[in-house]
Amino acid sequence: MNIELINLLTYIACGGGVGLLIGLTGVGGGSLMTPLLILLNIPYQIAIGTDLLYAAITKSGGVFMHHKRGNIHWRIVLTMLAGSIPASLITAIVIKQFFEGAHDYKLVLTTTLGGMLIFTSLVLLFKKQIQAYASRHKSDKQSGLAQRHADIGTFISGVILGVLVTLSSVGAGAFGTAILMVLYTRLPALHIVGTDLAHAVPLTFVAGMSHFLFLGNVDFTLLIGLLIGSLPAVYVGTRLGAHLPEKFMYTLLSLILLGLGVRFTFF
Repeated sequence: MNIELINLLTYIACGGGVGLLIGLTGVGGGSLMTPLLILLNIPYQIAIGTDLLYAAITKSGGVFMHHKRGNIHWRIVLTMLAGSIPASLITAIVIKQFFEGAHDYKLVLTTTLGGMLIFTSLVLLFKKQIQAYASRHKSDKQSGLAQRHADIGTFISGVILGVLVTLSSVGAGAFGTAILMVLYTRLPALHIVGTDLAHAVPLTFVAGMSHFLFLGNVDFTLLIGLLIGSLPAVYVGTRLGAHLPEKFMYTLLSLILLGLGVRFTFF
């Protein structure tokens, strides 16, 4: 069996494993796939760049379904994209201009990845508390500074997300959802999820293409293998998830992500 076939089968297996976890927990692939690929000795920059395009493709079907059900607030999406898309492009261009090769910006990528994994784990652990905050303020027409200046906050959040997602491939889901829950407390939970997803797909696509065009950080054989493995596995995981305790799954996943975040940040 030649090395190319072995690699492809490994990529399919990775896609299947992550796809299963996505189906079980609903957590986006970025926080799961990138650490796994790195632990399998895929170069950091290739793992991040490829995973960005993987996320854009796997999440696109969800955007269509949420749009069909009226769960997406496109004005919020466009406001976030006005900040995140330019920020993503500028981030990739800055890396290209100021670093000679991948080894020079490895520390930037690994530190950002670790930080975003820690943040994602905390969002998952305290998801109920964030939702409780949103519920307490649902009846308020204009509650606090964040609500009075929601558009500005949304744009600034987009800029931050554009930078962090481009550097780490993580955060478009957990970070974006947490921001929207705080800024738009009156939106139903499904609208928060749909709106965040509609922002995440174009952001991860642009960030992934930026890695490809400016930095050469995309492996299309890896991408195809991940997709082959993950698409059917997501369906299987979704069916199995209905029979497993949600609190246990979220707690376990949060602790895993926290451990990975600490590993990539400090070691």
